[in-house]
Amino acid sequence: MIELKSVTKRYGSLTAVDDVSLSLRQGEYMALLGPNGAGKTTIVRLILDLTRPDSGYVSVNGIASTDPACRASVGYLAENQRLPPYLSGWQYLRRCAELLDIPPKVAVDQCRHTVELIGMQGREHTKAQTYSKGMTQRFGLGAAILGNPQLLILDEPTSGLDPIGIREMRLLLESLKQQGTTVLLNSHFLSEVEKLCDTAAIINRGRLLVKDSITSLAAANETLEDVFVRLVKG
Repeated sequence: MIELKSVTKRYGSLTAVDDVSLSLRQGEYMALLGPNGAGKTTIVRLILDLTRPDSGYVSVNGIASTDPACRASVGYLAENQRLPPYLSGWQYLRRCAELLDIPPKVAVDQCRHTVELIGMQGREHTKAQTYSKGMTQRFGLGAAILGNPQLLILDEPTSGLDPIGIREMRLLLESLKQQGTTVLLNSHFLSEVEKLCDTAAIINRGRLLVKDSITSLAAANETLEDVFVRLVKG
């Protein structure tokens, strides 16, 4: 679903992504891990063609990332999700459904189902300017899953959520996993990553340190957190 081949991205004298080759198979749940400034968000931006590499190649579902057609199968949740303050969550979802060319009658049913999935019944008709960060994040996830995308790219999806919200987010992502959705998850919550993801790629200073299964990484009586700290500090 995602492939990076020898990708490098520089911002002036800073090499944000340094010769990274990485792939994500269909149906795989992969966590992209690294300290702040490691290059994780730049990799997400490269995949979404929000920025372009200085060298190397990026593709999504077998289509070059520079081709808008590749994003037809992608749902995206940004870390700092924003909703227009003058719209309600329901209106926001309906606008997103229109952009996805979902037929109006189908869109109403999908939006209603989405509101239930993200646990926002009773608040969907309130203006977004009254929403907390966690509520905004929930509607952002709702917009990302509209149209049943094959691939979800989630940048810190639990940001701003309380413990109940984090658990509900995990349960929702687990249900999507059962449906065959592929997920790239950029997160600092390593305990949640261990529960949810199949594989993890650890990035530091723009370089890929390792990509392996969670079970392999956390072998030999080490937690994923132990492995992360050892590799990043080493």
